[in-house]
Parts: sequence; C-alpha cells; structure tokens
Amino acid sequence: MSETTQPQVMTDDEAAEFAAQVFDVARNGDADTLHKLLEKGLPANLRNQNGDTLLMLASYHGHLAAARVLLEGGADANIPNDKNQLPLAGAAFKGNLDMAQLLVSHGALVNGAAADGRTALMMAAMFNRTAFVTYLLEQGADLHARDIAGVDALGAARAMGAQETIAQLSSLM
Repeated sequence: MSETTQPQVMTDDEAAEFAAQVFDVARNGDADTLHKLLEKGLPANLRNQNGDTLLMLASYHGHLAAARVLLEGGADANIPNDKNQLPLAGAAFKGNLDMAQLLVSHGALVNGAAADGRTALMMAAMFNRTAFVTYLLEQGADLHARDIAGVDALGAARAMGAQETIAQLSSLM
C-alpha cells in the first residue's frame, strides 16, 4: 500500500510572505520567475495591499521583459491601483516610451484616466516628455481631454513650466 501525501496548506502568515515575495519578483523584474509562477496558476492580475497589480509594479520600475511576460500571461493593462493610477500613466511619469509602446500594444487605453481625470498625455506633458507626447498623440490621445479641475495637457505643461511640451502642444492648438 502506498502512502498518500496530502497537499501542503499555507498558514496566513506563510501566504502573506509568499505574496510579498511575488510582488518583489515583479518589482525587481524577474521575468523568468514570473513566467514559471503564471504557468503554475498565479493570477496575472494579482494585486497587493495598495491595489498595485504585478504589471503596475513591473512597468513602473521599467522592467520590459517582466511586463511582457505578465501581459502575455493575461495581465490587464487597464487596472488602476487604489490611487486610480494606471500603468500607462506610470510609464509617462517615468518617461519610459518603450514601456508605453508595450502597454499600448497589449490594450492599454491611450485615453485612460485616473479618478481625477488625468491621462498619460497630461502626465507626459507635465514632465516635458516630447517624444512621449508625440507617440500618444499618434496613438489617438485626446489633446482636449480635461481632468476634473478642467486642465488639459497644455495646461498641465504650463502648470509645471514644461517649456518644450508647451511649445509642442501650442503648435497643435
């Protein structure tokens, strides 16, 4: 008669520690480990205590390979965190055009907005990211979208003194 092994059950503390390690894997950009975890059934849209998805963490920290693995594993590029920040806006904030292109190619909404109405175009304009602004406009970003305070991308650039994007956007008005 063979002995049957029972599946191991994690305690709450062990599960919390495992989850913390998984989020660190995404934050650190370990694409191989993420791929293996997804193959074993890890939910691609797993969220931490701040509502950050694995994709949000990988993309915000600039890890293209990890973000690609997550997107190809079913991660949704349009899930906001608890502050209603979207991965594409995070890429705009960081100025990571390659990440933005990856996110958009996997369904990130170019005109997706946080709860305050701020879009990735507004973020790019605020931080003087002209190439990013050009890309988003080419992808259909709404130049006239306004946040809840009524500020558009040009107004956001003006508020931050982003001279190059002020000139860039003014030429389009």
